[in-house]
Amino acid sequence: MASTTLTRPRHGTVIAGVCAGLAERFGWSPFAVRLVFLLSCLVPGPQFVGYIALWVIMPKRPY
Repeated sequence: MASTTLTRPRHGTVIAGVCAGLAERFGWSPFAVRLVFLLSCLVPGPQFVGYIALWVIMPKRPY
């Protein structure tokens, strides 16, 4: 079941938990979100800037 808030989990993260938090929020697999992010890095664009911005903006889950 998808979460209603956008937070970064404390466990099950690879770097900062941004992809895991997005996957949980939208009910997707964390592996799928990470794979889409990595594939998007093959095309020019602000992917890393977006990741860092979400890292700063998304709060860590309190528990």
